[in-house]
Amino acid sequence: MTPDQFSDLIGVDVSRETFDRLSEYVRLLHKWNPAINLVSKSTLDDAWARHIADSAQIFEVAPAFTDWTDIGSGGGFPGLVIGILALERSPVSTITLIESDRRKSSFLRNVSRETGIRVNIITERIEKTAPQNTDILSARALAPLDVLLDFTVRHRQRHGISIFPKGLKFREEIEAAERKWNFDCEVIPSKVDTNSVILKIGEVKHV
Repeated sequence: MTPDQFSDLIGVDVSRETFDRLSEYVRLLHKWNPAINLVSKSTLDDAWARHIADSAQIFEVAPAFTDWTDIGSGGGFPGLVIGILALERSPVSTITLIESDRRKSSFLRNVSRETGIRVNIITERIEKTAPQNTDILSARALAPLDVLLDFTVRHRQRHGISIFPKGLKFREEIEAAERKWNFDCEVIPSKVDTNSVILKIGEVKHV
């Protein structure tokens, strides 16, 4: 993957410095994955498209922010990618990653050190973590939408935005969530996977 190829993939130019940090992240992902299983082995060879670009497009649909919290961060998608992009494009913002697995948290901290980014990493269960009152909340491949809206109410400030990438069954998830919640939802087609979308969630209230 070259910087130009990556920029074409997400539709936005990235600097050489940002691309180098992303490259280091991919290198560390390959190094750690056999021991921790951060991502599916079948997707590792296509990590740039399946994980890096898929996470980067989440940053591109977000409004300006001061605080961003990524929950259930796992191998760092999208949280670490957000942290890398934000270092250059939103340098005064605060990025927080919540991940309960200690080994995965160790990986997140290692990538943070090696890439020189500033992220807060909380090793705790999402429902046990103190409310973050964040501008933007994100989660990738974590839970059904109705559960994610529970986390939204806990951790996001009222007028913030939640951003959740979803697959083919996103309409079913929206319908299920509407039985419990009233919420504003914008459906954005994925740039890297024709079978996926990004849900951009605004105001959320219990039914």
